Amino acid sequence: MKKLFAFLIAISCSLIGYTQVRLPKLISDGLVVQRNKPVVVWGWASPGEKISVQFHGKQGKTTTDKSGHWRLELSPETAGGPYQMIVKGKNVITINDILVGEVWVCSGQSNMEWPLRAAKNAEEEIKAANFPQIRQFLVKKEVSAKPEEDVKGGDWKACSPETAGDFTAVGYFFARSVYNEINVPIGLINTSWGGTHSETWTSREAFMSNPEFKDMISGMPQLDFEQLAKQKQAEQIAKFKAMNIIIPPAGVDHWKDASFDANSWNEMELPSLWENHGLPDFDGVVWFRKTVTLTEAEAKGNATLELGAIDDEDDTYVNGTMVGSTASYNEQRVYKLSSGVLKAGDNVIAVRVDDTGGGGGLYGQPDQLKLTTGSGAKHSLAGKWRYSIEKLNGSAAVGPNSYPTLLFNAMLNPLLPARIAGVLWYQGESNAGRAYQYRTAFPLMINDWRSHWKEGDFPFYFVQLASFNASHGTSEKGSTWAELREAQTMTLSLPHTGMAVTTDIGEANDIHPRNKQDVGKRLAALALKNEYGKNVVCAGPSYKSMSVEGNKVRISFNDLGSGLMVKDKYGYLRGFELAGSDQRFHYAKASINGNEVVVECDQVQTPVAVRFAWADNPEDANLFNKDGFPAVPFRSDNWDGITKDAKFKFQ
Repeated sequence: MKKLFAFLIAISCSLIGYTQVRLPKLISDGLVVQRNKPVVVWGWASPGEKISVQFHGKQGKTTTDKSGHWRLELSPETAGGPYQMIVKGKNVITINDILVGEVWVCSGQSNMEWPLRAAKNAEEEIKAANFPQIRQFLVKKEVSAKPEEDVKGGDWKACSPETAGDFTAVGYFFARSVYNEINVPIGLINTSWGGTHSETWTSREAFMSNPEFKDMISGMPQLDFEQLAKQKQAEQIAKFKAMNIIIPPAGVDHWKDASFDANSWNEMELPSLWENHGLPDFDGVVWFRKTVTLTEAEAKGNATLELGAIDDEDDTYVNGTMVGSTASYNEQRVYKLSSGVLKAGDNVIAVRVDDTGGGGGLYGQPDQLKLTTGSGAKHSLAGKWRYSIEKLNGSAAVGPNSYPTLLFNAMLNPLLPARIAGVLWYQGESNAGRAYQYRTAFPLMINDWRSHWKEGDFPFYFVQLASFNASHGTSEKGSTWAELREAQTMTLSLPHTGMAVTTDIGEANDIHPRNKQDVGKRLAALALKNEYGKNVVCAGPSYKSMSVEGNKVRISFNDLGSGLMVKDKYGYLRGFELAGSDQRFHYAKASINGNEVVVECDQVQTPVAVRFAWADNPEDANLFNKDGFPAVPFRSDNWDGITKDAKFKFQ
């Protein structure tokens, strides 16, 4: 009898839960609704349940279908708020503090994900970030083998000094620039994931419709994440055993202690992601240890330990004492050591790193790893560290790049019913090795999103790759990053697209340039001109044509703005190259002649091709228009590059 009673209670509870009206996580307190478009509200309830929605004096009614889905549209709203929404079925849900304004989706990889707290002048920017009508919905990271109906997590945050640090920096600076011009609420839907390639953001239907990718997607297996996790774990355990790494069953707290003998551990050169040093495709917990010998004078007083950036989280110990812990992959680790932590003689630094996905480890620059003692002595910590593995992250057998479609399914598909103003996209670093194929993959993804959103050719504005010494690529050696930039430029052939050029604000040794201010401003200029009717210049000079005049080449440009200019301390143009029929490029002299550029080179008497900013790191390229926008990198030739035969493959 007791078992029957318990069973009936369980059935009753499940039925009660099933009959509850439920909304997607996006429709929650603090929501920003797109102005001047139908207000779309959707959710789930019992099949056949009658649903009503009240919003700003308007009401809509509908009935759920046989699968329990419902959706309705209310007439468009002008900018305003805050308002309240009441959704009624057999229960009532009230959504408060809703604004109506402009909603922009921010997506891509780490440079879009990059938070304001890690951007240039972060402390000052955050203090001034008091914009309650700018809001962000941060989509929780998740992968899925099938299109999902709702995101795994997320909520709306109004911009304030307390919350702004977690905003996408690019999105925030875009929103601030737009808000200051049009004075309407701005909503940012931040669905981004560092290190991801475009194929994971593209749907299965898009791949099936494209000859370049149809065979690839047809061969994609049915994914059983649990089985894949078990398989990957077994493979990794066997591999690590061969490397003399035995993963302990439990109890490694003593690994932090100075007395622990780690001489049997393997060594790794730091800083570097561990994927580049013997732990490819590994997610989990790794301990690193290094011994530093100090004099008695150096050991006295307070000290500072700097470890650069660590992906993702760390707990750091010195001589067994925890000195710091940070749960962010893009923050510099700077830990203060109080007097007494260090000692004369050997001092052991132990760092426990937990990587939840993508790259892992201490990945900053060599000069960022150092110990500064109270006496002022500096000890570099770059070099060999001992390491061992505490545990594997079994749930990470399938990462966002393991197969195509995974992030479209989990982090984009659930957002499709919402009306938006447009998309901001910063990605491409992870596709650079397949830059030629990106000419197809990137436009395919854009058209795919537009097709699924069913809002026509909404604006899609993207950031061209900044300067970075990815592999020191040049015209002579070949450059994957230059080829990727070219693929991005070619994508401008799609209607209602725009590109922010950022070759002038990159950092040669950091794939994450901290200057996100100018990135956001340049994206905002595109929107202000094209969407909001502002009379602003939004692009730099772009290649139009060339003509050969003896041993010189004359280049014409589009998007001149207020005219051409040289922008740097040298006062002369740099970044141009010429080649003859031998296809060998040489550095060339260049000068501005009215609205054109004239290029010549003593080594090339019969030029047939010209290139500008054609390198991984074209930091010397200094052609701008007088409105402050850099020229778009280009080449006049169509000679084969180094990525032509590289194709996307999944695991």
